[in-house]
Amino acid sequence: MFQIKNTLVSEEILENDFTCNLSACKGECCVAGEAGAPVTAEEANKLEEVYEKVKPYMRKEGILAVEEQGKYVNSAFDANELETPLVNGKECAYVRFDDKGTALCAIESAYRDKKIDFKKPISCALYPIRIQKLSSFEAVNYDRWDICTPACSLGKELQMPVYKFTKTPLIEKFGENWYAELELVAKEYKKFKKSKPNFK
Repeated sequence: MFQIKNTLVSEEILENDFTCNLSACKGECCVAGEAGAPVTAEEANKLEEVYEKVKPYMRKEGILAVEEQGKYVNSAFDANELETPLVNGKECAYVRFDDKGTALCAIESAYRDKKIDFKKPISCALYPIRIQKLSSFEAVNYDRWDICTPACSLGKELQMPVYKFTKTPLIEKFGENWYAELELVAKEYKKFKKSKPNFK
């Protein structure tokens, strides 16, 4: 790992390629798993604010889940963390499906229609990057998930490293200067790996 300001960044976001391939995975990351999308306290407030405008884009199952659990819930794995509620322990309550069965985000749909100014939780936009809060730092890690195999294959074909695929949300999260420093690190890291091809 290497340090940029108050973050510790994994080399894996430089080494691995990734580009979402919705036609192949059908948005399975919004359906599979045991928890909802991580939500910050600020985002929780935004969900309260925009919910009524997002609601028309949601399925009845998602609306029922929100009515029963709340617009966000405490994480089952960390009581100090918040996340989106799930429908019967499966897909995110804010998921809707298109006519091809692809999972889409109701929040993002409302945003694209200019109904709200909140696109979706930053954790969703950042995936496959996950942010972990440490005592004095935030760890920026690459999350491996077998359902994202098509995204890894497409990313390799397009030669799109994780940190470039997630450029916009990384800038939203950490700022332009932070990302510029990341690009410099990536450039130096690539030169180093080229000079020492057997280095691990």
